[in-house]
Amino acid sequence: MVSSKHNFNRFLLLWAGELVSSIGGGLTSFGLGVYVFEQTGSAASMALVTLLAFLPTLLLSVPAGVLADRYDRRLLMMLGDGCSAAGILFILFCMLRGGASLMEICIGVTISSVFSSLLEPSYRATVTDLLDAEEYSRASGMVSLAGSARYLISPVLAGALLTVSDIRLLLILDICTFFLTVICTGVVRKGLAARTAEEKESFFAALQIGWQAVTEKRGVFLLILLSSVMTCFMGTFQILAEPLILDFADSATLGIGETVCASGMVVSGLFLGARGIKKGYVKVLSVSLTVAGIAMIIFGLRENIYLICAAGFLFFAMLPFANNCLDYLVRTNIADELQGRAWGFIGFLSQIGYVVAYGLAGVLADGIGGQFQVGVGRGAAAVIMASGMLLGIMALAIYPIKAVRELENVMTKAGERSAL
Repeated sequence: MVSSKHNFNRFLLLWAGELVSSIGGGLTSFGLGVYVFEQTGSAASMALVTLLAFLPTLLLSVPAGVLADRYDRRLLMMLGDGCSAAGILFILFCMLRGGASLMEICIGVTISSVFSSLLEPSYRATVTDLLDAEEYSRASGMVSLAGSARYLISPVLAGALLTVSDIRLLLILDICTFFLTVICTGVVRKGLAARTAEEKESFFAALQIGWQAVTEKRGVFLLILLSSVMTCFMGTFQILAEPLILDFADSATLGIGETVCASGMVVSGLFLGARGIKKGYVKVLSVSLTVAGIAMIIFGLRENIYLICAAGFLFFAMLPFANNCLDYLVRTNIADELQGRAWGFIGFLSQIGYVVAYGLAGVLADGIGGQFQVGVGRGAAAVIMASGMLLGIMALAIYPIKAVRELENVMTKAGERSAL
């Protein structure tokens, strides 16, 4: 039997690959955002690119989750990471010809997103394969930390690179990170048994089992639906922060500002990676999201980069706590053999809110800015502040829900039984 310590080392290697991939993806995301805003001056155009980079992954997350339970999860991760480079290569080719149109950028990010859909359910399920239950909280904090790299490291690095080069360099660096990520996953795959295809059930039967896994417990399903509403408000913040800042500052200032804001995730991620959360998951979830809503309101008050950075830091510092609690409450209430299918459905349902945010937030910001003749930046600020108020209200409503609180009670009883 492979030791738990050895498996955690494998997790660290896998995590390192995803960290590098996150940084590379952040370079492309930042560069394309600045490029599109400079070309169009529209928050809606920026939101459209983000939506198309996200929507295919969301729509394909459910079948990708089924594949993660039927086939080799590490191989699926390698295919997803490696093939997603095709979309970035397409955009780079268009740039090398003299410039990419909005349509060409949309096509490229869509191609990349289609292949990236294979990654998330397999990655989540692989964490379960590698680690014991007591290590989940610590691992979740580290996963959040890796995800924060695209907001912490990538913006300041991209902003600096854009002062000496252009977006083509960012795209090339992103493409290079795909190779390293695939290598790290391949090394982890060598030490784990491959998952063979299951012939006992059809693909659609597997989908049905996955659906049952997330709806069997009312608290789990309700928590997933609530998280979808939350992601709508948080997605509004994420998509409109860039046009808000770019409306009164340059790309270098944006890069530094995004890095300062995202450092809040690093502080929280380091804390959770070292200590984790031992109890009170529902309470921590409610409080962290409430504080995040307050930070959104402060973020949009004035065109002051220092106030914006402080509020952004607070907002991002709350996200790892919320994600950690959601991850643990759901993960520990679903059977291990159903994790891939379950996370496919969970990813789809919980992130529908992002689709709504990406589809409407930019249009609302442009509309408010034009209607009141205050500019797209202040239009974005108004939408962010309204979303922050709604997020705070919804977060406070989570704590009294009995079905959600019972998820934590079940975990506590299970821990007491295992200690006897």
